[in-house]
Amino acid sequence: MFTFTDENGYKCELSFVEERFEIQAKHVLVFVFHEGKWLCTINKKRGVEFPGGKVEPGETLEEAAIREVYEETAVRISDLKWFAYYVVHDAPPFSKAVFTGKVDQIDEFIEEHETLGMTWLTPEELENHPNLSFYMKDDGMKKMLQEVNHHERQW
Repeated sequence: MFTFTDENGYKCELSFVEERFEIQAKHVLVFVFHEGKWLCTINKKRGVEFPGGKVEPGETLEEAAIREVYEETAVRISDLKWFAYYVVHDAPPFSKAVFTGKVDQIDEFIEEHETLGMTWLTPEELENHPNLSFYMKDDGMKKMLQEVNHHERQW
């Protein structure tokens, strides 16, 4: 387990082992690497970040991940793989399931209420982007990017 403090000052725990936490994940985060670039969404309030969001009633984590990526970026994904869980010890604490996915199709983006669409960033652009969301800057994200890069080479 990897423990860190996020940009808002909350203790977070990150695990790459399934069924590690007692808090059920009700949020998702999705890493999509395609043609040498990361898929990111441009959140109107938070800035550039990986797509993700809350699980809706009756929806599985996987269904939420696919839906959130499409709603935020107009990218259809498949080959979804669970990658990690992390818990944010906010009040109340919450857990996110982290997935990787592959691009199936890129549709025309129709603006949603939360995002301005998608952007594709090289690893270097992602690391140095001036408008990253707060959670894209913390040690947990750096650790997840290290691990996903390692696992992507194996897949």
